[in-house]
Amino acid sequence: MYFEVSDEEIKKAKLPHDLFLVNLIGNHILTFVATLGLATSWAWPMLIVPIVSFILLGTIIRKGLLARKKAELQEESWYVMCHWQIALKRSFFFIKMILAISAIAGIGLYGYMSLGWMKEAVFAMIGGGCILPIMVTTLVLILMESDALHQASEGKLPDNMIDLYPNSDVKILEAVPNE
Repeated sequence: MYFEVSDEEIKKAKLPHDLFLVNLIGNHILTFVATLGLATSWAWPMLIVPIVSFILLGTIIRKGLLARKKAELQEESWYVMCHWQIALKRSFFFIKMILAISAIAGIGLYGYMSLGWMKEAVFAMIGGGCILPIMVTTLVLILMESDALHQASEGKLPDNMIDLYPNSDVKILEAVPNE
C-alpha cells in the first residue's frame, strides 16, 4: 500500500535499508574479498568484516527498537518506524545465520583438532555448511533490502507491516504517487 508521506519521512525511511545494504555489499562482499587476498600471509585484517558487521547490525537493532518507542510516544513517524522494523527483523535473521554458521565452523574445527577428522572433510563441511548458505542468504537479503529501499522511496509498505503495526491516522493513497 502507498501512503502519503513527506520527503523527509522518505529520507528517514531509507536510512535503515541503506545501512543494511552497506553491511551486506560494502562489508560482507567488498571488504571480505579485499581482505581475503591478505589472509594467506596475514589473517588479522579479516576481523574487520565481523567487527564492522556487528557495529552496523547493532546500530540497526538499537535504532529500530528506539524507533518503535518513539513512534509510541508520537515522536517518530509511523512510516519511518515500520521501515526500521523491516530492517530490524532482517538484521536478527542475519545474526542468527551468522551464529549458525559459526557453530558449524566451530564443530568442524573441533572435529579436526580433537577428533582427528580429515582436513578435507572439515573443508567440505565448512564450504557446504557455512560458505554456501551465507552467500545465498547474503544475496537474497541484498535483493530484499534493495526492494525495501525502493518501496521506502515510493511511500510504500508491505501489507504485513500494516497488520503488525496498525495505524488509523495514516492516509492511504489509492494509486501510485507521482504518476
